Amino acid sequence: MNKTERQHKIKMIIQEERVGTQEEIKDSLAKQGIAVTQATLSRDLREIGLLKRRDDSGKLYYSLSTDEFSHLADAVQDYLKHLSRAGFILVLKTELGEADVLANIIDQEKRSDILGTVAGADTLLVICQDEDRAKAIEDELS
Repeated sequence: MNKTERQHKIKMIIQEERVGTQEEIKDSLAKQGIAVTQATLSRDLREIGLLKRRDDSGKLYYSLSTDEFSHLADAVQDYLKHLSRAGFILVLKTELGEADVLANIIDQEKRSDILGTVAGADTLLVICQDEDRAKAIEDELS
């Protein structure tokens, strides 16, 4: 099975099942006779651009895109714990392991006023075009 076919299968799993871990995805693939290494699966998930969302009970699950969000602030609220600004850089705090998920959400917006993101484990830096834009985005997300 080639990469495109495998990634299509992964997308189908995400759409049909509420899976919250890579192991669950790997198990679903195995049930379909598809063996995949953890490294390959991680790379596939990154390339597909999967996001993690929280359901009403707080349980995390994979989602295909941010299409369900009307704008950035809606998407960010599931992950944002604290927001501060240092000049033209926004510093967003998340739960451990969620900063990269939030970075993906912001990066997918492809906003011209955001130059890029840098994610750690629980801290995300959002580099804005200038201080005025950073202030405007800070207000939007607050």
